[in-house]
Amino acid sequence: MSGSERREQLIRISRTLFAEKGFDGTSIEEIAATAQVSKPVVYEHFGGKEGVYAVVVDREMQKLLTMITEALAASHSLIKVERAALALLQYIEESSEGFRILVRDSHAASGTGTFASLISEIASQVEDVLADEFAARGYDPKSAPMYAQMLVGMVALTGQWWLDVRKPGREEVAAHLVNLAWNGLRGLNPHPAISAVTQARAAAAPPKPRPSSEKELRELEKARERELKEAEKVRQRELKEAEKARVRELKERERLLKEAEKAREREEKIRQREAKLAERAARLEQVDQSE
Repeated sequence: MSGSERREQLIRISRTLFAEKGFDGTSIEEIAATAQVSKPVVYEHFGGKEGVYAVVVDREMQKLLTMITEALAASHSLIKVERAALALLQYIEESSEGFRILVRDSHAASGTGTFASLISEIASQVEDVLADEFAARGYDPKSAPMYAQMLVGMVALTGQWWLDVRKPGREEVAAHLVNLAWNGLRGLNPHPAISAVTQARAAAAPPKPRPSSEKELRELEKARERELKEAEKVRQRELKEAEKARVRELKERERLLKEAEKAREREEKIRQREAKLAERAARLEQVDQSE
């Protein structure tokens, strides 16, 4: 076995042990014994347990960050949120050991490789997306960092829960996550589903190498145009739904104002009637006294 092959073997074995037992529960002796090598071999490659742990954590962080970054490259904001949620759940499903390592309270040997720092890095990318979206919709872009932390934290904590339960499936979990993030509690869809654009991408084969022929370029451009059209349809539908909601809210407000006005009129009539009755009673009392 070559030096590079031995190094990769040690990383794989350490990754499994760290996921099962954590940093403190794993020893150099156990890593070496599992790999059927002597302890000096591990020291030669990594300098100690801290060294191999740092490599494992860094690899997992880079893998997850790459998946999230690619998901955020979509054109429409809804599609970005969907794909980012699916990317995290896909990572959890396919790299459970790596995610277990990341969500542990990372040892100081991992440097910045803590779950909190990972969430912070992802949130900084989401922050840029939200700032543009807020500006386009007339909201204050300065609040984008706060919303980015909320959004990423919600997805990350759901991922931690799903790591063990694994039910329902990742697309259904992603659909519910996006349902809450996109619609809010007030506008929850009772039967959420991932959009057709994201479903098609998730079901597609792994991405092919960069196209070289004109035919491949044209096909890629057509696919992008279809995605943009679908995203625009989604956006227009959302705008129509938002407008309908505003109209319903205005009608409800108008109805409440009318009811309040009618109630005030009724109260005024009752007050006037009571005043007349009091005035009549006072006159009758004066008549009785004069007699």
